[in-house]
Amino acid sequence: MLKNKKIVYFCQECGYESSKWMGQCPGCRAWNTFVEETVSAKKSSSAGSGLQSGTRRAEPVVLKDIRFSEDERRLTKIGELDRVLGGGIVPGSLVLVGGDPGIGKSTLLLQVCRNLALSGCSVLYISGEESLRQIKLRAERIGEFNEKLQLLCETNLETIREVIERKKPDMVVIDSIQTMFHEDISSAPGSVSQVRESTNILMQIAKGQGVSIFIVGHVTKEGNVAGPRVLEHMVDTVLYFEGDRHASYRILRAVKNRFGSTNEIGVFEMRNTGLEEVKNPSEFMLNGKPNGTSGSIVACSMEGTRPILVEIQALVCQSNFGIPRRTAVGTDFNRVNLLMAVLEKKVGIHLAACDAYVNIAGGMKMTEPAIDLGISLAVVSSCKDIIIPDSVIAFGEVGLSGEVRAVSMAGQRVAEAKKLGFDTVILPEVCKTSVGKVQGINLVYVAWIQDAIRFIMQNK
Repeated sequence: MLKNKKIVYFCQECGYESSKWMGQCPGCRAWNTFVEETVSAKKSSSAGSGLQSGTRRAEPVVLKDIRFSEDERRLTKIGELDRVLGGGIVPGSLVLVGGDPGIGKSTLLLQVCRNLALSGCSVLYISGEESLRQIKLRAERIGEFNEKLQLLCETNLETIREVIERKKPDMVVIDSIQTMFHEDISSAPGSVSQVRESTNILMQIAKGQGVSIFIVGHVTKEGNVAGPRVLEHMVDTVLYFEGDRHASYRILRAVKNRFGSTNEIGVFEMRNTGLEEVKNPSEFMLNGKPNGTSGSIVACSMEGTRPILVEIQALVCQSNFGIPRRTAVGTDFNRVNLLMAVLEKKVGIHLAACDAYVNIAGGMKMTEPAIDLGISLAVVSSCKDIIIPDSVIAFGEVGLSGEVRAVSMAGQRVAEAKKLGFDTVILPEVCKTSVGKVQGINLVYVAWIQDAIRFIMQNK
């Protein structure tokens, strides 16, 4: 073993450090998360207690003396991104952007850099994966750039720190954190210790100098950001890009946000000129819906303050095996089994010997209970071969007794359905007082799942 080197083990979930390998982490109780790394033995930089010469004395600040205003946020001029961030970029914030390879992370951040540079902000784009020529090729597809945007290809954090302190930019993009390294850490770039130390240095720069820093993070095959789980705890905001990279749509979702809500999503479409905003996601998701087919119905789900209409498809057929097959795409598999059990027990529809496939068309992932009624009606429609009229939309939570329970913001859901041309809405009866009367649309209030099924059978 080399001199001043030692072998340590780090937990990839919480960053717990141990001198030996353990099956279960004592910190986060996760199993099989320890990885081996070689690190340098560091010497203590300060001996004894007390203030060193030149050390600034820390003083507490009275809470009521702290002032801030909403106009401190910088708008990216990309409405979908500003909504997910909570109203814009907060100075001194550290934002982590994760997603599958080729999903559009670098493209989106380059568009943000362009908009901020055109508005007069100084932007520094630091890449550890691509050359200047490669970034230039992508930039030519997006549009024209001015001299406010500067590029730097570097992976040494000490060099990056020196450039940021000298240039003093308003915003910095790090692409990506897995390529950055610190000379004091002997392990390879992308390791647990390197990622943790690199993020810590960038956090100090962001908070100390008021620079907004965006970090691009690689993801594992499970879809999580590669590196220790503590990485997501250190940053202020964690954004995830979802969607199939071979399709045109992209969904940006915040799973952590210290400056806004985590319920908002942004919808984008990949084009030759970069990522374009989708102003009306409901219309975009319903594009291509077949007419006059059984097993299809439109439901409404809320993503933050935005109602989104999605098509729910179901296919129920006789099983050729002893154990029927059940598949759910875009929604919770266990929730689908629960709803089918309710239909079997409370409605009397025999599904025990049938294969069932449920799909949320458009690639959206919906877990809100408000789509329970839509899933149930789609399953019944496919099983009984009943065609639900294309002008009908349904939403509501279904309980184990077969009751249709209330959902939040029913009025906004009805207004969205009316805006897109639907003339009949099936919704919980307990939402009658919150919705009231709406002109130009037929509201069908149901208290039990049987009432909704009876209505679609009478109007098939």
